[in-house]
Amino acid sequence: MARALRMFAWLMGVACVAIGLFHVIGGNAAIPGESDAGATLDSLGRFFGAIFVGYGLVWLWAARQDPVPARVVRWLAAVFLLGGIGRILSLAVHGWPHPFQVVLALIELAFPPVWFWLADADERASREQDQNAQPAGADTPSRSMDR
Repeated sequence: MARALRMFAWLMGVACVAIGLFHVIGGNAAIPGESDAGATLDSLGRFFGAIFVGYGLVWLWAARQDPVPARVVRWLAAVFLLGGIGRILSLAVHGWPHPFQVVLALIELAFPPVWFWLADADERASREQDQNAQPAGADTPSRSMDR
């Protein structure tokens, strides 16, 4: 489980950085069906692309920690879930978006429960490894220091 969490975090980080950079560089052309959306949406999309790069970098940072910090994974999962909820609100207000956006919404709603479930896998494995590595009685202070 710990390895799955680390690999999933790494994959998420790389994907988010790549997607974010695609939006920063591509602007409106990076949004399916919206290549002629205008300067305001182009500016907004490039800005949010940069934010998504930062989000991906935090995933990469978390994946490199030993152990992967559960609290950070939960926060990142919650942010991703909030994005999916935002898409549901948009659907309720404006109707169905481009089919690719529907796929993204499904991903944004499906992945967070997996992350919440896996979040403490690496910390738990690290604690178990530490407990197994301690010799018997290692948690009691030595009396030889008192003499």
